[in-house]
Amino acid sequence: MTDAERKIIAAQGYVELGLYEEAREELSPLPAAMHERVDVIEIMLLCLMGRQQWAGALALATKLCQQEPAEPGGYIHAAFCLHELGKTTEAVDVLSRGPASLRTKPVFYYNMGCYHARLGHFDQSLSYLERAFEMDGDLRQHAKKDRDLDALRVRLEAQHA
Repeated sequence: MTDAERKIIAAQGYVELGLYEEAREELSPLPAAMHERVDVIEIMLLCLMGRQQWAGALALATKLCQQEPAEPGGYIHAAFCLHELGKTTEAVDVLSRGPASLRTKPVFYYNMGCYHARLGHFDQSLSYLERAFEMDGDLRQHAKKDRDLDALRVRLEAQHA
């Protein structure tokens, strides 16, 4: 294992622990060319998201979408950043235009449900959320605390009482 590979693995571990500054410190000495690698971009993206630096994170998520247009991760992250920046309509557009592989991910349906709820499209939101819950029942617990779903709280609880 090279020193660079060790630094990338360490940075991934730091991100999993929520130690974003430590992760960035691991990656900073890497040669510039290595900062263009998808795994390094994703780590840096997660660091920015963890620190709620949405504009910078969006730039890296957009880069991921360009480098790996068939992979869902960049689109999910880009949409989330847009939503956090108050551009929820654009977030829906990004997910809608993403690759077909997005539709295999419960988080696609969950996030679309959240975004539509925030936009006031409650029936659409409930439809997306129901699909997300069918794919991953654990998301139902997460939904109980999600502020994006506050306007739907009573309807969500009534569906599963």
